[in-house]
Amino acid sequence: MHSKTILQELGYNLHEVNPRLHYFKPNTSKTEKTFAEEISYSLTQNSKFIHPKFFYDQTGSRLFEQICHLPEYYLTRTEISILKFLKNELPQFLDKSYRLVELGSGSSTKTKLLLDILHDLQERVEYFPIDISDILKEGSQSLLESYENLHITGVIDTYEGGLKFIKSFDNTPNLVAFLGSSFGNFEYDDSIRFLHDVNSTMKQSDLFLAGIDLVKDKKILEDAYNDSRGVTAQFNLNVLQRINNELDANFDIDKFYHKAEFNEKENRIEMYLRSKEVQSVNIPKANLSIDFVKDELIHTEHSHKYTVSQIENMMDETNFEIKKIWQDPYQNYSMILASKIF
Repeated sequence: MHSKTILQELGYNLHEVNPRLHYFKPNTSKTEKTFAEEISYSLTQNSKFIHPKFFYDQTGSRLFEQICHLPEYYLTRTEISILKFLKNELPQFLDKSYRLVELGSGSSTKTKLLLDILHDLQERVEYFPIDISDILKEGSQSLLESYENLHITGVIDTYEGGLKFIKSFDNTPNLVAFLGSSFGNFEYDDSIRFLHDVNSTMKQSDLFLAGIDLVKDKKILEDAYNDSRGVTAQFNLNVLQRINNELDANFDIDKFYHKAEFNEKENRIEMYLRSKEVQSVNIPKANLSIDFVKDELIHTEHSHKYTVSQIENMMDETNFEIKKIWQDPYQNYSMILASKIF
């Protein structure tokens, strides 16, 4: 485990909750500076944008949990069905004790399905969630109550920061899981860079389990991102409230609305916040004042959808060997297990 000196160099503070739960968190100034700098850059481009990683403050994470249970949002229930199938499939690839490392602590339901597999195979189970939001502390408490042999070490940081942390943590074999729709948020070059980053942290015995959404009917996709209850709209708009809360901005949330549509040429859902009128916004902690014209867009998310052949090509390009690809019966979603090629 890291010495205090190394922790300070990495910019992390150690928080011990109880003997089975502790987590590492970047110091406050590091987190605030990064958020302010990124917002200052992204909202001053010709095409304004906000990185989707900033959706997931405490409120955003809770809203996303609600999205996962919506009837239009096929992705979570489909992924859960595949994970349930893996209970009999995954153990054949786990020939030693593994720690579960999850990029994005996400849904406790999905996490438990993987922990159940490890619990049946091992006397001690370690879980290493990496999440940008403090919500992982709440989820961790619930998991500890479900598994007496579970020990949790969390990192409250970005995927990039967490991956760097993992690289020098210890020699325990890791099952690195990246579930949900997050992979689709990357542009192609960024997805390749992310896969390279994951690959570079992996030891010879490590495995990478990734969920990747597949190309499908346009109506299914657009309904999933424009739900009838408006929860996705709340989730999208909440990123402006987060800027208000953390950077002292004065966004009037009622002057923006949610927009999501499928770009068939690029095979991706595109999500925006549209300005309802001419307006100005001040963001003091980013030293920024922004003007909006009527109908101007802030891009908040792309969610790319892939074919199996595209997935195979990406994994090959980033030095992964695919062990297995699982799909649901309707071929809406895929889960890939891969190892690093040495």
